[in-house]
Amino acid sequence: MTNPIDRKVMKVLTGETVFPPPIWLMRQAGRYLPEYRATRKTAKGFLDVCYTPDLAVEVTLQPIRRFGFDAAILFSDILVIPDALDRNVRFVEGTGPLMDPISPEAIGQLDASGMHAHLAPVYETVRRLRAELPSETTLLGFCGAPWTVATYMIAGRGTPDQAPARLFAMQHPDEFMTLLNLLSEISADYLIAQIDAGADAVQIFDSWAGVLGERDFANFSVGPMKRMVDRIRAERPGIPIIGFAKGAGAMLLNYRDLTGIDCVGLDWTVPSGLAREIQKGGAVQGNLDPLLMVAGGSALDRGVDEVLETLGNGPLIFNLGHGITPQADPDNVTRLINRVRGAQQQ
Repeated sequence: MTNPIDRKVMKVLTGETVFPPPIWLMRQAGRYLPEYRATRKTAKGFLDVCYTPDLAVEVTLQPIRRFGFDAAILFSDILVIPDALDRNVRFVEGTGPLMDPISPEAIGQLDASGMHAHLAPVYETVRRLRAELPSETTLLGFCGAPWTVATYMIAGRGTPDQAPARLFAMQHPDEFMTLLNLLSEISADYLIAQIDAGADAVQIFDSWAGVLGERDFANFSVGPMKRMVDRIRAERPGIPIIGFAKGAGAMLLNYRDLTGIDCVGLDWTVPSGLAREIQKGGAVQGNLDPLLMVAGGSALDRGVDEVLETLGNGPLIFNLGHGITPQADPDNVTRLINRVRGAQQQ
């Protein structure tokens, strides 16, 4: 049995340079895989997959069996938290996630007392995954960051620039901070429960950080993230934490120091010079353009080589700069893996 600290991803998360770097891909279990689509047809809906351990374990393991990634990430969704808060979350084909928009008055009435009972199937999935995964494979738990989850709760859906949430924060600042504080606490609880169930490390997705200006980024993204990290550090010391603030650009330079995370996730727009500066402080993860998994060919090869040239001489987890898309070709994933694992260190 591999000691968790000897797993390649875990080595990188502690600041060690491993070459070739370990690989996993955000949304690696998903619609681009025919086996996922077949499994999905057996479920009543998307959330049914998330809350049925037999299905969630199966789809999490599918990309591990096919590609041999160095990490598996729990198959779930960031919106299980508002679902556990009884916000009537549903996934509509062709539309995406919807829920009841929350009012300022309703924020004070949110009740998280039944959260762990609601999410018990998720914890069971994590326990089973750790038992069934190859011993050398890191198991990642995850959740959404408070800002990103709050944007969906306020608008009731995803929006292009999250203007509803930004406006809500301007017009109802006290209620908005109450919501962020609640989400910080219960999301940290959720990750701690995943860790107790067997997750080796966790990732926090702030997928909508890029719509925030400097002051709001500090207050709505960095502040809640730090509260979560501090809580996890206090209760489960030694568990690595990856923070992915998509689109934050130059504000990522001090993100690790300000939040306390171990590894900074980089999206594909982060310039190479900035990426190298961030890496001087520790592990980074990323940051291949997800569209290259659709394009393939020489374009994919060049993209892989550029990431390795920029970041391969330091602690790097090779990943995409956002989730793999349904249009991606599984053969391109194989091509990526072969190119990374066959690379020579420069």
